[in-house]
Order: sequence, then C-alpha cells, then structure tokens
Amino acid sequence: MPKIMSQKEVIGLVKDGSSVMIGGFMTCGTPCGLVEELAGSGAKDLTIICNDTGLMGDGIGMLISTDAVQHLIASHIGTNPETGQKMIDGKIQVELVPQGTLAERIRCAGAGLGGVLTPTGVGTVVAEGKEEIHVDGRTYLLEKPLHADFALIKAWKADRKGNLIYRKSARNFNPLMAMAADCVIAEVEEIVEVGEIGPDEVVTPGIFISYLTRRSN
Repeated sequence: MPKIMSQKEVIGLVKDGSSVMIGGFMTCGTPCGLVEELAGSGAKDLTIICNDTGLMGDGIGMLISTDAVQHLIASHIGTNPETGQKMIDGKIQVELVPQGTLAERIRCAGAGLGGVLTPTGVGTVVAEGKEEIHVDGRTYLLEKPLHADFALIKAWKADRKGNLIYRKSARNFNPLMAMAADCVIAEVEEIVEVGEIGPDEVVTPGIFISYLTRRSN
C-alpha cells in the first residue's frame, strides 16, 4: 500500500542527479503541484524524461527556469523558447525523440523488454549512434528502453491502495511512466476508500505506486 505524504515531504526524496519521468502533454496531465515543489526544492543536475517542457514558467517549464535540468529527453521543446535557448547556450543537453518512439521506449522499460524496432528516424539525425536491424528487407532502428529513478504522474482519483483512474486526455503518458520507474509518486485530486473505485475502472494498479499526494493549492 503506498504511503500518503505531503508534496513537500515526497519531493524531498528526489536527490540531485536523479532521473525523473514527468507525465503530461503540455500541462494536461502534468502533476504541476509536484513539479512546482521540485522546482522550488533547489534540485540540480536532473535528467528529465517527458513529452515536452510546457511553457515558460509553467508546467515542466518551471524546472527549466530554475536550472534544475542537466539532461532532457523529450519529443519537442518548441513551445518553450527558454528551453531552446538553454540548449543553444550549452546549459542543457537535449535529446529529441519522436513522440511515438518515446512512448514505446518507456513502455518497453515497464514491460521488461530489451527495446523496440521502428522505422521512424531511419536515414535522419535520429539514427546517429543507433543500431540498425534489417527485417524482411526493411531497415529499423533499435530504440532501447527508457527507465527512471522517479516518475511524477498525475491521476484524477486514487483509492488508499494506490489504484488510479485518469480523466480523459490527461491520461496520456502517465500510465506508461507509472510502470517504468523505481519510485512512482502520484499526484491526485481525490483519495477515496478501498472499494469506491470499481475494478473495471482501474487503469494503473496500486502495485506500481510508491506514494500518493494531493496538491495543497
């Protein structure tokens, strides 16, 4: 059963140099309370794995603004010019990954697989340094799993055993990331008693969740 903690307490577990997955698409499904707490904690040298870096000063953009990020693995950064500028200045190492490939690499980590074969990126800069495998006359890139020390995810509702349900498109990367990290911290809007969430409603089983927290503001 996951421990229920305040956001300040649980973010205290994240140490400098940690790798952290953060759910969300822009700020939809992003655990903004946890991100804000992490940005204010003074954490440094983080590897952040996410879809995007939100907007300047909003969502994951808060971590960019506080210079918490050393290495970024994401699908796009175009909505946050601060990220692009810090990449150009050499302050952040950025690895851009096609969105579907990013999702599959995270899924592979959670499923215990050795990687995924994809034609996406063959013949482009995406293929640099990667192994090419030929199957039935077609060339694929071997994309290896993405795992993290921590995953910060957002769900709509949890029971006290950590079973989660999501709200519509806010689901996005969150269920995948919940399976691909050593420590999973779920920010939820509501925590209910066991039995108040039906078995067929559960998307992420509580066995994957380490800590539950509710946003305090």
